[in-house]
Amino acid sequence: MNFIYKTILTLLPVSVMLASCSSDEPFSVAGPDDEPHILAPTFPDRNNGQLPVVANINRDANFAMELTVTPADYVDVTWYIDGEQTATGKAIDMPLPAGTYEMKVVVTTTQGKSTSREGIINVNPLDGDPWASEVSFERIVAPGHSAVLYGRNLSSVKSITIGASEPIPVVYSTENGNDILTYTVPANAVNGTFRLELIDAEGMNYGANKVTVSSSALITSGADRITSGAVTTLTGINLDRVASIEIGGTRISEFTEKTSTAISFSTPTLEDGEYPMSGVMNDGAEVQFYKNGQVETTTTVVMSSQQTLWSGHHYVSWDLPDESPNKTFNLIGMDVFAGIKPGAVMSIHYSVEPTDEYHQLRTTTVWWNDLPGTGTIEFSTDGIAEITLTKEALDMIQEQAGFICVGHGYYVDLVTLR
Repeated sequence: MNFIYKTILTLLPVSVMLASCSSDEPFSVAGPDDEPHILAPTFPDRNNGQLPVVANINRDANFAMELTVTPADYVDVTWYIDGEQTATGKAIDMPLPAGTYEMKVVVTTTQGKSTSREGIINVNPLDGDPWASEVSFERIVAPGHSAVLYGRNLSSVKSITIGASEPIPVVYSTENGNDILTYTVPANAVNGTFRLELIDAEGMNYGANKVTVSSSALITSGADRITSGAVTTLTGINLDRVASIEIGGTRISEFTEKTSTAISFSTPTLEDGEYPMSGVMNDGAEVQFYKNGQVETTTTVVMSSQQTLWSGHHYVSWDLPDESPNKTFNLIGMDVFAGIKPGAVMSIHYSVEPTDEYHQLRTTTVWWNDLPGTGTIEFSTDGIAEITLTKEALDMIQEQAGFICVGHGYYVDLVTLR
């Protein structure tokens, strides 16, 4: 009997210990002095410095996320979207209009220690929703001036808002089958980047990402390549505020044309090569340049003795529908060829689209007849096609409605004349 009694006394503390460690009663072992950690969900690493996508949802679904953190009992959690605080607590569940958003969540302990995670939220429009895509630099706009939006299902849109602005009327049109909205930026619009919303006739609001309002002189095209010693034209916004342009140390302050959207001037005679270009506004601020999706205050321009007829990055594929602007390259007008003397050599700089199965280029009239002495060029790497513009070729261009490049799987990047 004594043996049984002693055995019970021996096992009793063990049973008490086991009961006190029941998994039905979780507890935090971390204290307020410990470093904070986000245990779940796992956020992807940045890719080449770019924020990872942490959510990809349709606009009829909420952005929802819940964190598991430690020390769980001694932290505050704050959620930011596009830099603005939008929620607190370990979970967020909120609707967002269509668009792309930057999200950041910060976990801070009662002792002031913190950790954070960042990512991109993609909210997709529904199939029938109005939606405005970002094509190029049209999202950088000037107060008091006209601006455009490109997209789909835009015929139902009657107005837009920029940030907290009053509704701004829009004019709907189409070009080559693409929907376009034209509007005037309010003259009192302040500088900054703001969310854009589309409003239909029933008052429904649809997200459409952002626009940047700027009072700075911004050159958007014409500054990549310039013909030495010739008159050149740069286009952009607020260019009537430009006081001077400097190329390779030569300052230019006299302009043959100066409007809010264009300036023209005689370029200095320089040897072929690359030169820095900058500018100054009337108020002493620096002129800005839009290049490769970035805004900078100094750019590099190629000075050439060859005349630039066109520059850009225009995709070509004869597989596209006839109404597509990329069915052909037709961006040099007949009037340009009317002023070219026979014997001039036209150089077409092209680059391949690597995802296409084959790459062919032909130089033709608008009637798709090959220019004299030319034919189909097949290639697999970037290159230059040179065409001697004989009198026969120039006459053919005038008689058959103009010049185009056709083919498949390439971009026209530059067309020059010597």
